[in-house]
Amino acid sequence: MGSLVNFPFLLLAVSLVTLWLSAHVGGFFRKRVRTLKEDEREYFSVVLTASLTLLALIIGFSFSMAISRYDQRKNYEEAEANAIGTEYVRADLLPPADAARVRELLGKYLGQRVSFYTTRNEHQLRQIDASTAQLQTELWSAVRAVAAGQPTYMVALAVSGMNDVLNSEGYTQAAWWNRIPPAAWVLMAALAICCSLLLGYDAREANALLFLVLPLVVSISFFLIAEIDSPRAGVIRVLPQNLERLYPALHAH
Repeated sequence: MGSLVNFPFLLLAVSLVTLWLSAHVGGFFRKRVRTLKEDEREYFSVVLTASLTLLALIIGFSFSMAISRYDQRKNYEEAEANAIGTEYVRADLLPPADAARVRELLGKYLGQRVSFYTTRNEHQLRQIDASTAQLQTELWSAVRAVAAGQPTYMVALAVSGMNDVLNSEGYTQAAWWNRIPPAAWVLMAALAICCSLLLGYDAREANALLFLVLPLVVSISFFLIAEIDSPRAGVIRVLPQNLERLYPALHAH
């Protein structure tokens, strides 16, 4: 289930087929075992309604979790752009040679951060992570050497800004790892299958269109949640628009 949610369109197809078959399995048991008696149908309707309500609540909570994580990734992208832009300006507080070095490294670092948001290739992502870690080491070494030689208030501002740049990348990475727990997906899938079985068992006639309504609605809900919760695989993604907007500002400076 964990790998399936990384492919929203595949999740849509698999969940639709699974839930549709579950509804027909429920209808099969109704025919083969026994149909509900009139005095049992009222109690069964209560169980079915409660199950569908619980499924709707869990889907709603999961959708809310996905939205909050998506917003968090967008906020951290903006925070990264602000931190890099601020540190690029604060480089003026360093000696000219060191300031030029820091700006050069920040330009390369900005390119790696934009690539982090746009790439979908796992091999390229590993290369980007390695390059980012190397640039972070060089950036910190550049300001640390100046701070050791000139421990002034202005240099301390540049060091503090660099600390924000490095921290913002860590916050971003943590936000991209913060996904809906697999247990929540398993619970939603199990409950959706149970509801489809109950719906099929409750149907008086094997109406193919009726059996398709609930699976389709639930599958679309799963698809939308997976789309928002998948940082790289989905169509709905966080674009590095704030980071890309830094390019002309850095070049102009």
